[in-house]
Amino acid sequence: MDKNNYRIEIDSLGEVQVPINALYGAQTQRAVDNFTISGIAMPRAFIRALGLVKAACARANAQLGTLAPDVAVAIQHAAMDVSQGCYDREFPLDVFQTGSGTSTNMNANEVIAHLASKQLGIPVNPNDQVNMSQSSNDVIPTCIHLSAALLLNDQLIPALDHLIQVIDDKAATLTHVVKTGRTHLMDAMPVTYAQELSGWKAQLDQAKERLQAVQPRLHQLAIGGTAVGTGINAPKGFATAVCAELSQLTQLPLDVTHNHFAALSSQDTAVELSGQLKTLAVALIKIANDLRWANSGPLAGLGEISLPVLQPGSSIMPGKVNPVAPEAVAMAATQVIGNDCCITLAGQSGNFQLNVMLPLVAHNLTQSIELLSNSALLLADSAISEMTINTAQIESTLALNPILITALNRVIGYEQGAIIAKRAYAEKRTVLEVAIEVTGMDGDELSRLLNPKNLT
Repeated sequence: MDKNNYRIEIDSLGEVQVPINALYGAQTQRAVDNFTISGIAMPRAFIRALGLVKAACARANAQLGTLAPDVAVAIQHAAMDVSQGCYDREFPLDVFQTGSGTSTNMNANEVIAHLASKQLGIPVNPNDQVNMSQSSNDVIPTCIHLSAALLLNDQLIPALDHLIQVIDDKAATLTHVVKTGRTHLMDAMPVTYAQELSGWKAQLDQAKERLQAVQPRLHQLAIGGTAVGTGINAPKGFATAVCAELSQLTQLPLDVTHNHFAALSSQDTAVELSGQLKTLAVALIKIANDLRWANSGPLAGLGEISLPVLQPGSSIMPGKVNPVAPEAVAMAATQVIGNDCCITLAGQSGNFQLNVMLPLVAHNLTQSIELLSNSALLLADSAISEMTINTAQIESTLALNPILITALNRVIGYEQGAIIAKRAYAEKRTVLEVAIEVTGMDGDELSRLLNPKNLT
């Protein structure tokens, strides 16, 4: 750097050149210099949680008499500003850094100390005061849980509720619409569109239940374990006080982990949550693909529905429109499945008293929750709520569906039914017409037995 553009900061390893206007200090700058792998910064949701944790720790330390009240208040104010995104530019560190996330913890300590010092007019130490009673080894796992818990509560579950309601509302308007069912992508017995959508809704209801089942474990925090789980340098009652402060700040029922050694050395709850997110991703892909198939055409495909026209679909074929919303959702959900594999592998990296892939877990877990939240809203508002049903197309194909003969199995038997189905398909006639000829049964009775609506 040009000497006019930097200042000299000192840490335990010596002097470091730091950009003159940066709020962070020497340890952050060393990490900036050391880790230039991806250019991907730690997630906003994680920095939000980190600011909340630092504010809660300052208040808990003040309550326990280990931190001067005026210093605690200054740290709290600075930490809450960090949490609210006022200083995101001061958090430049790469996700791919030290596996404990120590660099990001010190990044926060240095920024908050700088701000608190400016407010008080006296030096505030990033290690001794902002990081008091803490270690990166308990702060970062705490922030992983807290950031995920906040995203679940504030974004994903509300987004799922919205999508579920949109599907339910749409299904209520389609109870009378009977369509050809499909198994193996081949014609099968009829269902109503409302029944088909009820399957989507049930998948999402179950996904929500699975996510809610993880929440009690997600709400248990590692704070208070400090370096190795023994709580060294943290006063008695510190962890409980921090969790009480965080509960007040977030309105979540947060508590101290049952076992600090597990909380520092493993990421089992993150792995569990990621697995449930993967399950939701699979459900969204299923729904997205159903929409894509049903919308296919408009002439050479199924053409059962028409999705909203959102943008031109081709740079070369005029008039072409593609199902872009379901496609985008399917891609996002596929990314979540990949993230789950990454989180699973990272979860294996707990060596003795510490997991050493914590930033990777934080990045992938928060990304998965955000992708699924946004995907649920996109699917609801840009696909399902505004899709229209092409009733004429549905009715014309349903009338020619030879599989309707299944309804006569108990009357004429499977073998004769197969003969009728094949003949109806070969002659492009309705099953009803062929069945009258082959069986000699009363037409009105056959009409009743073969009525698609009755078969649903």
